[in-house]
Amino acid sequence: MPGDIVDAATRSRMMAGIKGKNTKPELVVRSGLHAAGFRFRLHDRALPGKPDIVLPRWRAAVFIHGCFWHAHDCSLFRWPGTRQEFWRQKIGRNQERDAEVEVALDHAGWRVLKIWECSMKGPGRIGADAVVLLAADWLRSDQRQGEIRGTDRAGG
Repeated sequence: MPGDIVDAATRSRMMAGIKGKNTKPELVVRSGLHAAGFRFRLHDRALPGKPDIVLPRWRAAVFIHGCFWHAHDCSLFRWPGTRQEFWRQKIGRNQERDAEVEVALDHAGWRVLKIWECSMKGPGRIGADAVVLLAADWLRSDQRQGEIRGTDRAGG
């Protein structure tokens, strides 16, 4: 595999600058849900995993996951070529934490919707409007778990 195109210090600075809150996909979903009449709280520390969007009336927690950080099986995710052991541990732990948080929320009576970055970005995107419509439909449903993703799969 070819090496990185930037030096280690630059790459470290770039990765450290990636936000965990108020990302572009999150802002798009929040704006769309608000325009559709949904009212919510953000990053509620009282709930496991501090969901990106919390809708108490609907007893729903929404997570907007970046495909890289959660090793999603889509075209936006690819394992880094350098420091592979570090990244496998870090991303693996993110996935473990996601599962733990979903179980804790379910046991506490909360419904969980995962919205993946690939639903709004990349070759398989369905678009922000479709994501908001699907999220609104899920919120009005009685489904315990939901997932919105792009249409592509890794390697395909």
